[in-house]
Amino acid sequence: MSSNPKLKDNLRAAILAEPDVVLDDKDLMQALVAANEQARGDNVIDLRGIAMQRLEARLDRLEDTHRSVIAAAYENLAGTNQIHRAILCLLEPVEFEDFLYALGNDVAEILRVDHITLLLETTVIKEDPAVNKLGGILTVAEPGSVDRYMAGDRNGPLREVVLREIQHPCPNIYGEKASHLRSEACLKLELGEGRLPGMIVMGAVDPRHFSPQLGTDLLAFFAGVFERSMRHWLS
Repeated sequence: MSSNPKLKDNLRAAILAEPDVVLDDKDLMQALVAANEQARGDNVIDLRGIAMQRLEARLDRLEDTHRSVIAAAYENLAGTNQIHRAILCLLEPVEFEDFLYALGNDVAEILRVDHITLLLETTVIKEDPAVNKLGGILTVAEPGSVDRYMAGDRNGPLREVVLREIQHPCPNIYGEKASHLRSEACLKLELGEGRLPGMIVMGAVDPRHFSPQLGTDLLAFFAGVFERSMRHWLS
């Protein structure tokens, strides 16, 4: 640039015309500060510069946190909208078979899961054409099956909602789709006094879809609404 005065004049005029552009350019300002420190030599310590660097680092961390909080808020809002839409979908059917069909098809599509099964405990296990007609949406099991399935290999108190990865999905629950699923959400259902419990199992191909680190509040709310609907149908 020193051999080209015209370019130097043009650059100087551009900076004088829009100095704010230079001040707003983080990389450019860092280069100017570094050049200034180099001109002073190694024997001079600029405490103000050190303080500014620390402030910049703190600002960068705050900006990252701000972006993470906003992203989490949008994700939570999107999840809330999905649950609300799924609940409204379940409230529309006037026949029990249509109610179950909506759970296994429309609700699964809204929640973006690959399969949903409703498991009900019963003391009488037998072939039921009505169950087979629903295409794997409804299945029955012996008493105690819900707690055993939700506990898995985990010791300790049972949770109402369990999220986990699965290596060997249960064919009795998922049917033909079992081999493709890699994560699941298990929602325990209390169907009223004198009735055995039930469980909603949602399966996903993505192993991270139902990660144990995710929140369960929305799924617990969905399970609570579904419980009340089931009590209505069972009564």
